[in-house]
Amino acid sequence: MRLKLDENLSRHLKPILAALGHDVMTAADENLLSQPDTAVAWAAKAESRLLFTLDVEFGDLRKNAPGTHPGVVLFRPRTFGPLAINEFIRAFTAVTDLRDFVGCVVVVEPSRVRVRRPLSSQGESRK
Repeated sequence: MRLKLDENLSRHLKPILAALGHDVMTAADENLLSQPDTAVAWAAKAESRLLFTLDVEFGDLRKNAPGTHPGVVLFRPRTFGPLAINEFIRAFTAVTDLRDFVGCVVVVEPSRVRVRRPLSSQGESRK
């Protein structure tokens, strides 16, 4: 899967996810550090990359409606130390088929995963 790591995630996560078979780019790889969220979102969309982030703004469905982007995965771990975050994301990614999240807004918490999918052709949310 093609992934983009937001600047709030450790650069050390890139080789971890690459070892799981993903094509990973970071915000730093593309000189997007300190750029507005819209620039990061545009880059992810232009490259068809699922965006991994800790930034709750990307989880705002009014700004990032499902189906208008390649997908956003918002991680909400219990602790925010870089090693704990990396392990939280690695463990989730290792057992999850990320293709299921294309076009979705996903919130990953320690005890649950919430997925908002694009509207179907009938105008109802798919679950």
